[in-house]
Amino acid sequence: MLPATFKLCAGISYRHLRNMTGMGRGEAVALSQKLRRFADPGPGNWISQVRRRSSLLSCRTEEKRPYGEAEMSYVRQGEEAMQKSVHILGDLDGWKTETVAPNGDRVLSKVLPDVGKVFKLEAVLDQPLATLYTELVDNMESMGDWNPNVKQVKILQKIGQDTMVTHEVASETPGNIVGPRDFVSVRCAKRRGSTCFLAGMSTKYSSMPEQKGVVRAENGPTCIVLRPNAEDPTKTKFIWLLSLDLKGWLPKTIINQVLSQTQLDFAQNLRTHMQEGAPSVAVAC
Repeated sequence: MLPATFKLCAGISYRHLRNMTGMGRGEAVALSQKLRRFADPGPGNWISQVRRRSSLLSCRTEEKRPYGEAEMSYVRQGEEAMQKSVHILGDLDGWKTETVAPNGDRVLSKVLPDVGKVFKLEAVLDQPLATLYTELVDNMESMGDWNPNVKQVKILQKIGQDTMVTHEVASETPGNIVGPRDFVSVRCAKRRGSTCFLAGMSTKYSSMPEQKGVVRAENGPTCIVLRPNAEDPTKTKFIWLLSLDLKGWLPKTIINQVLSQTQLDFAQNLRTHMQEGAPSVAVAC
């Protein structure tokens, strides 16, 4: 039951942020400060051991054309998902442990007003950030080949270098306790130092109406955070904020169990896939 929350890992400049998303100066500054606090919580933290790059939000490439009204709407939605996700992840109080795997992976949860129950996976993966970025972003549409919880991921539209709209089809759970779901999502990404923030939320896309036999579920805010591990920067600390409305008449106990297990399964499936020879390509995040 996994929406593809792994999107383009590249920030946009402060000037670009204002011009292209319609955000005011105050909103842009506020988002920048939240990203800074989350990625850099204090002296002695991992960020002090990793070389920081030039600016809070750096642009991979300049956009060559103005966005249309529909494109601007998706960009703004992506920015909204980013702001909400950073706010949730930046508040360390109130998280309760749902489950801990033998390898140390753990899932936590908390209940938020106007959002409901959200889940957070914390794991350490053996691969460096750039390698995981290549697999999860550049090879995103191949995710169904190695993750049995995903049937298909398709990129419907890219907007510049930082935003995209995707369609994800999730597999039914064993015994069909939870039937097949699909998601239409908008995603955006930013970087703070050596940390990548990959956020998203559900959206509408006229060319992808609801599919027969599949329940159109909703997600968001969701966010993946990738950063070098404190003890060994060649490994990656992986944090996944997950918020889903699966729709249908499902008991909360089943939903909680499914979402927790989905996060643990994803981490293990990704490990197995990388160990079996996924391409190791170093790219700039």
